Amino acid sequence: MAAALVISAPASGIGKTTLTLALARAWRHRGLNVQCFKSGPDYIDPAFHAAATGRASVNVDSWAMDSATISHLISRGADADVVLAEGSMGLFDGVAARGVSGTGATADIAEMLGWPVVLVIDPSGQAQTAAAIATGLRDYRAGVRLAGVVLNRIASPRHEDLVRRAINDAGIAVFGALPRHAEISLPKRHLGLVQAEEQAEIGKLIEEAARFVSEHVDLDAVLQSAASWSPQPVVNGLNVTPPGQRIALARDAAFSFVYPHMLEAWRAAGAEISTFSPLADEAPDASADVCWLPGGYPELHAGKIAANTRFGSGLRAFAETRPVHGECGGYMVLGAALTDADGIRHEMTGLLGLETSFAKRRMHLGYRLAALAAPMPGHKVGARLRGHEFHYSTILAQPDTPLAVVHDATGAVIAETGSRRRHATGTFFHLIAEDR
Repeated sequence: MAAALVISAPASGIGKTTLTLALARAWRHRGLNVQCFKSGPDYIDPAFHAAATGRASVNVDSWAMDSATISHLISRGADADVVLAEGSMGLFDGVAARGVSGTGATADIAEMLGWPVVLVIDPSGQAQTAAAIATGLRDYRAGVRLAGVVLNRIASPRHEDLVRRAINDAGIAVFGALPRHAEISLPKRHLGLVQAEEQAEIGKLIEEAARFVSEHVDLDAVLQSAASWSPQPVVNGLNVTPPGQRIALARDAAFSFVYPHMLEAWRAAGAEISTFSPLADEAPDASADVCWLPGGYPELHAGKIAANTRFGSGLRAFAETRPVHGECGGYMVLGAALTDADGIRHEMTGLLGLETSFAKRRMHLGYRLAALAAPMPGHKVGARLRGHEFHYSTILAQPDTPLAVVHDATGAVIAETGSRRRHATGTFFHLIAEDR
């Protein structure tokens, strides 16, 4: 049996990730095996979880996944002593229309699994009002149980006393209060936190967070508030079809946004994955039968990608006879050109006619449901694919045949249809699952 908890907050940017990493590392120092998960479509946080625990973390998503898939994914915590699911955005934040098993809100996962919630609350600029917020979150949805709160960015002992008294008077446990501490702030960029693999000092940062949280949070009380959990037998596993038997996967700082459960599902189905680095001017494995370019940060490396002729010529040669698929950043690189934030136009691989620009950034964010009008690797015409889109690029041209009819979570048709040309396909959304 594992002690299971959900770490959430009233909003984004409150400190969920820092607290999750700190708790995981602190309990690991006590000799406990800790397994983390991420609620929602986040490609970055699971890598931080893995750095803190030494165990791979995966996403669970109530909008895109059914309960059987979620149960299968969390079963990897069967041998853990502690299981932590880190939420996204605010506790009840999701989309307006229900998806497969929920709206994508962290509360869906907490209720589905029966795991109590530890709230991170930042009472900056307030005092007793923090108790009203905690009480409102506790009482908003009957099936979601609040374990207690951790206060973050406390200004002074007097501030802590005011907030703590008010929350305790509301019948809610306060597990600890964290003073402001800039040394454990995680660096950010336009798509969220700077990736764990890009931070040489990530180990030291997590260690400092664990030390700091251990000094100010009652770790024993947090553990005692957890649910006792063990996985139930699951009949159906992951609903993901591999795009081929031998998959050449682009993997480096420019191509890193791939959901861990996707790779797990491909391997579980018997597929073999070989990685290559476009930034190191490597071409896809010539023995592979499909090439997959995930998203990432090609806009930060556009000049180098354009100059790496071995990668470009190798990819074009591969695409002469075999399918190549790109997601978001990978889709942009399959296109004709990418204009970076400085307004400089870089020639891309030209397998598709797509042209994109970051000169005038505009955020595109949300769940996507795509009905394929043409096949793409691993999926037939008519397949209904669920995914998530998050980027700041603007489409300058998308001249090729649309790959799919794409709707957002409200059912509205969107312009980012994806493209296909000969053996090349691409989408702006990152695939999470196919409807059963």
